[in-house]
Amino acid sequence: VFVDLEEYEDKRGLIHISEVASGWIKNVRDHVREGQIVVCKVLDVDEGSQQIDLSLKDVNDHQRSEKIQQWKNEQKADNWMDLATGEEIEDEEYTAIANELIGAHGSLYEGFKQAAIHGHEALEDTELTDDEIDALVETARENVSVPYVNVTGYVDLENPSASGVDGIREALTAAEGNGEVPEEVDLDVTYVGAPEYRIRVQAPNYKTAESQLEESAQRAIAAIEGHGGDGEYHRDPRTDEE
Repeated sequence: VFVDLEEYEDKRGLIHISEVASGWIKNVRDHVREGQIVVCKVLDVDEGSQQIDLSLKDVNDHQRSEKIQQWKNEQKADNWMDLATGEEIEDEEYTAIANELIGAHGSLYEGFKQAAIHGHEALEDTELTDDEIDALVETARENVSVPYVNVTGYVDLENPSASGVDGIREALTAAEGNGEVPEEVDLDVTYVGAPEYRIRVQAPNYKTAESQLEESAQRAIAAIEGHGGDGEYHRDPRTDEE
């Protein structure tokens, strides 16, 4: 079976009949068909003759599904590159941008994923221009579906001092981050029932989410204590939620 290698332009591999399937094969067309997308294992590469020997039978179901998903992801990333760079871009410039993404994050797809999560920070160590980074980040955030996690905690705020409600308001503003919460984090503070307030955090991973949750609560506590009030952070609600 001759196989065109989709990931390597103008390269073709060969699957010997003994590597198509286990057992005796009467007709190879019972196992593969023209146009079929398959996942193969590379057995040997002869650089002199440019021959690439492949195996179909040595790939298990997990490897097959993982590789197909990876291949699909890279196809998506190719389309995103077209959106970010435009159709008029020269091949050399396109390749240079793609190589910067691959060099920074291992693949085009992972590069776009990190750009969607972390914005400019994900590409700041590359040699891309500011305009190129802007285009890549904008495209990533419009097209990449990023997995997020959600965590919730609570903070009790009491302020018997003269500042009263204004002190509570200031503490809640501090909890919300005063505009300093990272771009990839969505943080929301809502009232549950006196003196309890709910803090909800959505972030790309649990470590970031937990860190932002605790920092939010500590900002609120520090602010209320600055007014002579009291604050306490806890994970489980103490007031019956609506």
